[in-house]
Parts: sequence; C-alpha cells; structure tokens
Amino acid sequence: MHTPRGLLELPYAEFLEPWSGPPEREGEYDGVHMNDVTVDEVTADNARFVESALSAVTFAGGRLRHTRFNDVWMHAVRWSGTDMVRSVWVDAELVGNALSGVALFDSEMSRVTFFNCRFDVVNLRATTLRDVVFVDCLLREVDLAGAKFTRVSFPGSTLDKVHLSGATLTDVDLRGAESITLLDGAESLRGAVISPAQLVELALPFAHALGVKVAD
Repeated sequence: MHTPRGLLELPYAEFLEPWSGPPEREGEYDGVHMNDVTVDEVTADNARFVESALSAVTFAGGRLRHTRFNDVWMHAVRWSGTDMVRSVWVDAELVGNALSGVALFDSEMSRVTFFNCRFDVVNLRATTLRDVVFVDCLLREVDLAGAKFTRVSFPGSTLDKVHLSGATLTDVDLRGAESITLLDGAESLRGAVISPAQLVELALPFAHALGVKVAD
C-alpha cells in the first residue's frame, strides 16, 4: 500500500532550512525547504537538490537541464513549460504536483513515487524509469516514446492518449490503472502485465498494431 508522507515525516525534516530561491546554475542545495514561492523563467542548469523539500512552489517556464533531485520531497508543486531535459531523479516523492507542457526527455528516474499528480502534454521521450510508481495520477497526452520502463506500476492512475511507440517495458504492472488509451505503441506493451478488462479496452490498438482490420 502506497501512502504519501507529510513534511514532518521526512527523516531530514528537523534539519531543513527555509530558503526562497531561486535556484542558480550549478547551485548546490542541501537540506533546504522552499515554500510558497513562484519562480519565473529561472536558468538553473546542473543544479543539485539533496534531502530537500519543495511545497506550494510554482515554476513558470525556465530551464533546469541536467538538474539532480536526490531524496527530495515535493508537495503541490506546479511546473508550467519548464525545460528539465536530462534531469535525474533518485528517491524522490511527489505529492499533488501538476506538470503542464514540461520537457523531461532523456531523463532518469529511479525509486520515484508520484501521488495524485497530473501530467498534461509532458515530454518523457527516451526517459529511463526504474522502480517508479504512479499512484492515482492522470497522464494525459504524455509522450513516452522510446522510454525504458523497469518495475513500473500505475495503481489508480489514468493513462489518456499516451504515446508509447518504441518504448521498452520490463516487469511493468498496468493492472491497477483505471483506464488506458494509447495514441500509438500498443506493440510496446510486450513485457507488461494487464488485466482481462484492460485487454478488452486495448483490443482495437492491438488489432491495429497487428495489421488486423476490424469491421462489422
């Protein structure tokens, strides 16, 4: 059972220091708590966050390419049009975040859990996801083409009009997903586990991928 933690439940909570930002290029941020601020058009490539917390923060535009988030907790963080290409996420927990028009392609995510997060038109092409869980999330028009999934699950989540062409799935569990609709890449579901009901839901995409014409 996946349950999100609160700020005070973090093992490093008592060591957090208030910090209003904004992050800077190649900045090192260890043990900071960024709370209730808006960051506009920041340029913070190669920044590094370690054992830090972000709550009620809004990132509008900007670049955080190659940024590393290690053991970071984020609550109600909004990302809009932000460029986080080739970022690295390790042991991160995101609760109630919203990502819209965000570029995350060629990134790496390991041991990351998303709770009640919303992804709208997010580019995750060629991203590597390992031991990642999406709990009660909405992924709408998310581009996962060429992504590599290992031990990823989607309990209670909805995948709506997702691109999956060329993706590689290993030990991926889709059975807990509420709904799955694909724009392409049904053939990439090889390596995933789905429920009988999902098999019916995906029948037309599977037929299309096999070149089978379905007609009355």
